[in-house]
Amino acid sequence: MADEAFVTLATNDNYAKGAMVLGKSLANHNTTRKLVVLIGPQVSDPSRSVLKGIYDEVRVVDVLDSGDTAHLAMMKRPDLGITFTKLHCWTLTHYSKCVFMDADTLVLSNIDELFDREELSAAPDPGWPDCFNSGVFVFRPSMETYEKLLQYSTEHGSFDGGDQGVLNGFFSNWATADISKHLPFIYNLSSIAIYTYLPAFKQYGGNAKVVHFLGETKPWSYTFDPSSRQLRGGGGVQEAPHSSFLLEWWSLYSSTVVPMLHEHYGDQPFHSGCVEFQLSDMVTFDSAQEERLASHAAAAPPLSSEERKERWEQGQADYMGMDSFENIQRKLDAFLK
Repeated sequence: MADEAFVTLATNDNYAKGAMVLGKSLANHNTTRKLVVLIGPQVSDPSRSVLKGIYDEVRVVDVLDSGDTAHLAMMKRPDLGITFTKLHCWTLTHYSKCVFMDADTLVLSNIDELFDREELSAAPDPGWPDCFNSGVFVFRPSMETYEKLLQYSTEHGSFDGGDQGVLNGFFSNWATADISKHLPFIYNLSSIAIYTYLPAFKQYGGNAKVVHFLGETKPWSYTFDPSSRQLRGGGGVQEAPHSSFLLEWWSLYSSTVVPMLHEHYGDQPFHSGCVEFQLSDMVTFDSAQEERLASHAAAAPPLSSEERKERWEQGQADYMGMDSFENIQRKLDAFLK
């Protein structure tokens, strides 16, 4: 529909990369809606040009900041203040309904059915399920709502220092008023929470439609080696429970976005995140490459019991290997026998 749109936000070139991948993933899954990206003044001209090749509308917006340093410091995430810029999405009044998606999300299948939902529809936040996560939500653009949101944030601030606190405060009856506004978790699958309930992920994870790379380490924080199809940095791919989603993100980025970046940056230096990237390396992953990654992980020296215990306590269990659900189940079965 011409008057409905997916909307995202990129305040700098790193988040612009995320927006590029998000836009490509929406297009690849045949969305029939418009694609809109709001960008901050810091986004470079080459990145803007690439975004214009992916999105139907690229709009520059002023950066709003919560100015709430106490709450931001408490969260140890001072960068979240800038996400108040997200409130600009309510000014897109030439659209009747929109779905906002953070630039660190990836679409895994067509999600146009979200436009059947009403404002404010969103998925529960894994940290506090009576709050919604503001990474994916359905809304109706309105200058009246926009002005009320600004007034609310001025008068009440944000309980977490970011946009999620403001939006949950403003739409305060989300948890109790209308269950139809609770999106299933598969529309905002938080990558860092995937394995906190292993049986549920095993049962429902295959139905995921959107994965959200929450936390400070984003997909573009890693380095990708196209020749070996391996990710490096960010704690290491073997320590990332969402490694298969990371590989999917990098597959799309390296095969479709990097060529566009090369085209618009020309001879200007830029960091693609790919090690010794060659245009001939632009291929997607296949099962053989995934097996090579698995065998590489298996070849790593085994950890001592103490080291494994330390990693579990730090939230870095090897969920794709020794600490996989299948292995844990096997140990439990053996113990119960």
